[in-house]
Amino acid sequence: MIISKDHELLVQTVREFSQKEIAPEAASRDESESFDRSLFPKMGSMGLLGITVDEAFGGSQMDAVAATLVMEEIGAVCASTALSYLAHSILAAHNLHINGSEAQKKKYLPKLCSGEWIGGMAMSEPEAGSDALGMATKAEKKGDRYILNGTKMWITNGPVGEFFLVYAKTGPKKRDISTFLIEKSFKGFSVGKKLHKLGMRASPTSELIFENCEVPVENLVGAEGESVSHMMRNLNIERVTIAGISNGCARAAHEYSTKYATERKQFGQALGHFQMIQKMIADNYTQYRASRALTLECAQYIDSGQDLGRNASACKLFAAEMATQVGLNAIQILGGYGYTKEYPVERFMRDAKLMEIGAGTNEVMRLVIARELLKEIDGQNAW
Repeated sequence: MIISKDHELLVQTVREFSQKEIAPEAASRDESESFDRSLFPKMGSMGLLGITVDEAFGGSQMDAVAATLVMEEIGAVCASTALSYLAHSILAAHNLHINGSEAQKKKYLPKLCSGEWIGGMAMSEPEAGSDALGMATKAEKKGDRYILNGTKMWITNGPVGEFFLVYAKTGPKKRDISTFLIEKSFKGFSVGKKLHKLGMRASPTSELIFENCEVPVENLVGAEGESVSHMMRNLNIERVTIAGISNGCARAAHEYSTKYATERKQFGQALGHFQMIQKMIADNYTQYRASRALTLECAQYIDSGQDLGRNASACKLFAAEMATQVGLNAIQILGGYGYTKEYPVERFMRDAKLMEIGAGTNEVMRLVIARELLKEIDGQNAW
């Protein structure tokens, strides 16, 4: 896919910003598990936080291709920052922009687009990860309030967010799910323990706890019990854009290890002269380029209205596994040095691994792809 001039300019701008503002402290943030909140107002001033949001609400009114390209550029220097950015710009701002009412958008989107507030989305639970429809969090309407009870788990930006879109059951059927807009100041809402992770360590993750949490009725998004379609639609763009982060991790690992192979000498010559090293370099480049092409194609599908689950799942699946393998190859090229924290390739690999789990495990992605293809051919049988 050939990107437009506007997209090329966006890539150049975000790449320069990422190198100047994000990259210098990426390793230290990873080591200390610290979150740099100051980056968000800076991204807000560039129009990145509401990249798919209408200009009327403070956004940049761009498309899924643009969002995916931004994910790659930020992910290439600090995947943790890219993940928090995705949770904010796609799972919160984009989600609200697509599904919220005019009043809800006017109230919340300007704060999210500017970076005054940090947002996130809460769907997964301790006993409901891949089985999202098996969630146990419930909301009961009482007068002019909904009362939420339950716990959400693995919530990106949980410890630092002011605003969350939260999914909860509002009826007896499995698909009776509704969306609620939650402010951190709401009575009965609290943040649970911060989780300590293998990778993405500078992107804060926690559980969210709702104990008779009071939510005004006007903070219900859409009609009660009709949020499954919201969830699925937003999952598709999440999976495509998170593939952009995978591509960023892979590109960074490939570029660093290739440069290293020209400088490091063994047996009197540069590593790059050895055929086994050349194989890994060639494989890394080929897999990255294939993944990037698939990802941007799937982003374009979203922009053209061909929002099929199998497309999003395919690019997320391929990119995630590709990035982990490229990271492992990069470590192998560096040898013992690659296994130490003095060099960044081990961080690229640790961060990449999350994408095989988050936004739907790769096992679930394979099920989505296969079932949609089988159903297309044999629509009368339930797959």
